[in-house]
Amino acid sequence: MFGQVLGTEFMKLHRAKATWATLAVLAIMPLGIALFMWIVREPGRAAQLGLLGTKASLAGLEATWLQYFYMLTLVFGVGGMLLLTFIIAYLFGREYGDATAKNMLALPVARHWFAVAKLAVAAVWWMALIVIVLVEAMAVGLVLGLPGFSAELAAAGIAHVLLAATISFLLAPVVAWIAVWSRGEVAPIAFSLVMLALGNLFGKTGWAEWFPYSIVPLLIGMVADPVGSLPPGSYVVLAGTFVAGTTATILQLRFADNAQ
Repeated sequence: MFGQVLGTEFMKLHRAKATWATLAVLAIMPLGIALFMWIVREPGRAAQLGLLGTKASLAGLEATWLQYFYMLTLVFGVGGMLLLTFIIAYLFGREYGDATAKNMLALPVARHWFAVAKLAVAAVWWMALIVIVLVEAMAVGLVLGLPGFSAELAAAGIAHVLLAATISFLLAPVVAWIAVWSRGEVAPIAFSLVMLALGNLFGKTGWAEWFPYSIVPLLIGMVADPVGSLPPGSYVVLAGTFVAGTTATILQLRFADNAQ
């Protein structure tokens, strides 16, 4: 039964423009980072082109692989939380916007399978984006000829990027619950924006490791010095957030009034 539901969810994406839109948005990011790297490395030429190379240098950027991986982690972490919000809102909220939720929930299928299948589709969607854009990012970095490359640095940098991307996905089920509860796509996006703002606020306190939306900023050093590894409590919080969000979404679908 789950296989049929999962297959149907993937079929819905067959001609969806949203998949290509998310790929386009994420694929632009390494090119933007590469532009900043070039501005820092060639401030004179950048200034001639009106790209404000001096201000870019004053921002503390360095045209190195270490800085490049840091910015990639920022993109896949904080940017990933926002992009995943759109993905989840699309998968869950679209059913209400297109008035198909009542038909979906009337099918002789246990409702929890719909939640699990949509989250599985989101995971595959996000994983595909990560792989494609990481390959692109590595190619762009090599073309730039950034100094400081080594196999150890690349492995550590990619691991950091994947960790940030995974953390972003662990927060996705809460967004799914908001989408189902609100029966739309606007509320989950607004919720995520508020949570990101709160994450930045709590990140400046001693509670950063305990607030889910502060953990990525804590990891990459947006609110303090970058940490080499997250404390065990942060992983517990993230796992609890994922389980709670998934459970709330399933319960909302199974027991709440989903009439349109």
